[in-house]
Amino acid sequence: MTTIKTTLMGLAAGLLLSIAPAAAAEQAAAGHEEHYQIPRLKWTWGGIFGYFDQQQLRRGFKVYKEVCSNCHNLGLLSYRNLGEPGGPGFSPEEVKAIAAEVQVFEGFDEQGNIAMRAGRPADNFVWKFKNAKEAAAAFGGAVPPDLSLITRARGIEREFHWYEYPLVMAKDLATQYQEQGADYLHALLLGYVDLPAGRKIADGLNYNRVFPGNQLAMPQPLSDGQVEYGDGTPNTLDQEAKDVTAFLGWAAEPHLAERKKMGVWVIVYLAVLAGLLLLSKKVLWRNIEH
Repeated sequence: MTTIKTTLMGLAAGLLLSIAPAAAAEQAAAGHEEHYQIPRLKWTWGGIFGYFDQQQLRRGFKVYKEVCSNCHNLGLLSYRNLGEPGGPGFSPEEVKAIAAEVQVFEGFDEQGNIAMRAGRPADNFVWKFKNAKEAAAAFGGAVPPDLSLITRARGIEREFHWYEYPLVMAKDLATQYQEQGADYLHALLLGYVDLPAGRKIADGLNYNRVFPGNQLAMPQPLSDGQVEYGDGTPNTLDQEAKDVTAFLGWAAEPHLAERKKMGVWVIVYLAVLAGLLLLSKKVLWRNIEH
């Protein structure tokens, strides 16, 4: 009996010794990842009465057009959206001119050759690459994601205990906080910092303190003074990041401002209706004892 007990204890000790180095290595590797606390920013489209700043959207479109469109597309957005209410507010002539800058595949001519035409306002944004394979070949196998819904597809992973979850949800509901994706994207554009001492990353990748794992294929796209603004706004890195994030926030929900205005009127309507129903109840049942 003693021999069996000793053998089992020896096996258990050996198992622990074999697991310990692996667990320690895993913890050490996890410890290398930098956990950056993404700040919450104040966006004009936040809250019940949110709206998009037209001038900021115009600046953001300029940043997207001159920088981001070299790799990414907005395939779910049409050029005509740029002239709709609540957006950048481009005139019909400006929208036509912007759309005409691109060439759109129209089919084949009588000789079987590819026929192209100038873009029209009804066309969706045109990607500079023919397809994802061409984009992957240009970027070493990595396909730049479409940015149409990027502020909705990304978010912030917050750490809190299970008993705090209802409180956090209630707070977000009360403040109408829905800008997690915008906060993340802005922080990501500012997250390129020097590689910490003792940290190594794979060849061809870039260190970013916000991106999960801190290794990102995309190099830093923006820098101070990279885009010239025509309205006198300082073209700092932070301002460029905010403007293009605002534009992409609008691209994900072009009718957000209109929807929020409608929501306010619905709340007012429901409040008046509830008051009328209460008064009706009191009138109809005033002589009835309960």
